[in-house]
Amino acid sequence: MDRDEVLMLLGVVPERVGDLVSGLDEPRLAYRHGPAFPTLKEVIGHLGDAGSAVDALLRRAYLDGQRELPVRASIDPTHAPDLALPLIEQLEGFGRVRRRTVDLLKGLIATDWQRVVIDPQQGELTLLDVCSQVAQHELAHLSQLRNLIALLPEA
Repeated sequence: MDRDEVLMLLGVVPERVGDLVSGLDEPRLAYRHGPAFPTLKEVIGHLGDAGSAVDALLRRAYLDGQRELPVRASIDPTHAPDLALPLIEQLEGFGRVRRRTVDLLKGLIATDWQRVVIDPQQGELTLLDVCSQVAQHELAHLSQLRNLIALLPEA
């Protein structure tokens, strides 16, 4: 993925998530198809948590010059998301943080995108590699949301 593709994908994910779940009521958002399946609300909470963690990671990498950062753990946090906030607030928060992230990334020049960070699980990664992983991870969750919506029982 190149810089422009990454920026485009990262920029549209929050809106796309909102489009997918708009019009779904709370029982549908909380529906669990089976024990191993997350609810729609859990996936959205996970995306929001990961979005905040990735924003903080990129700021530490670029603005603070930190090299050793938990990239994989930031992209895919393993803790259960806080689902206390209403869905609309979760979506607005995710969108707000993502706009801030994309604004930061739009200011990077070519050499900034090649800045290297070190993840304890994956080793050396450029900022472009990190952002590509974020985009791929989020695209997988968009597919997951579509699949979970397809499994919802008829109203």
